[in-house]
Amino acid sequence: MPASCDLARNGRDLTRARFLRLALAALALVLATPASAATPPLRPEIEIFITEVAAKHGLAEAPLRKLLRQAQVRPSIIRAMSAPGTARPWFEYRRRIVEPVRIENGARFWAENAAALERARREFGIPEELIVATIGVETLYGRHTGSFKVIDALTTLAFDYPPRAAFFRGELEEFLLLAREAGLDAASIRGSYAGAIGVPQFLPSSYRKYAVDFDGDGRRDLAGSVADAIGSVANYYRSFGWQTGAPVVVPADPREAELGAVLTAGIKPHTKVGELRAKGVVPQEPLDDNAEATVFYVQAEDGPKLMLGLNNFYVITRYNRSTNYAMSVWELATEVRARHSAGSSAR
Repeated sequence: MPASCDLARNGRDLTRARFLRLALAALALVLATPASAATPPLRPEIEIFITEVAAKHGLAEAPLRKLLRQAQVRPSIIRAMSAPGTARPWFEYRRRIVEPVRIENGARFWAENAAALERARREFGIPEELIVATIGVETLYGRHTGSFKVIDALTTLAFDYPPRAAFFRGELEEFLLLAREAGLDAASIRGSYAGAIGVPQFLPSSYRKYAVDFDGDGRRDLAGSVADAIGSVANYYRSFGWQTGAPVVVPADPREAELGAVLTAGIKPHTKVGELRAKGVVPQEPLDDNAEATVFYVQAEDGPKLMLGLNNFYVITRYNRSTNYAMSVWELATEVRARHSAGSSAR
């Protein structure tokens, strides 16, 4: 064998030996490194949350710790929460929601799910158009149910959004319980930036409390069953006291009324219509003087318009505590019913 081959072989042997020594040294370093250094500890407030929730509900801490360690803080969620679309002037928000495509698709959704909607009206007393419009505003009839991991959204809001941290820690707790009860993979479920889930966009607490198995398959599946979504929206509104056939929201002429504190008394109906009439307010539709209303302005293109929100308007705001939201749901519902009726008569 030539000398050059011996030299090459010796060189390879030295290289192999050096590699082996380095590999063994690296392995020894890893084995000697404490687990806490390899895996950074969770933030103290998250550890406290894990301990409390585990003790309260009999959950194992290790899986919770693993799940929350996987959760990622998403700055885009904070930005979205800080500037909700419902904060726009009413005429701008309405233009985006009560528009021809959404109305047409709402009528189509009604036709495709007529049996479930009619049964929901019979069993829960909620008009079909309100259920349709709610789902239309929330997810475009199930087309856009959210792309955020729910665990990311709720963890971000629970620990990095101080204005509503306490609320979202409660929702994170509810989400963990929902995942256990329904056998869901909490690490993979996707929803809105606020952690809302499925076709009707229920937060975990609402999912646990108001979701129903409306298709009879033994599961409450708001992501995969339109029937369950329809029944659950109806159950939600009934639970908050929807009054069948009662008015929702009525425009009013303020004349020279001094409304003062009436305008800042909150979104829940608080003043009798008769008292508002006595102040000079003139409802533009018939209303019982004993009915209670909340009073608010919406920003129309030609200036502010006074509105009277009745009990049913307040019920819609339980879905989203925004007068713009409730206005858009009811106006879309009205338009969808008109389109559905026109289509039915044409057939």
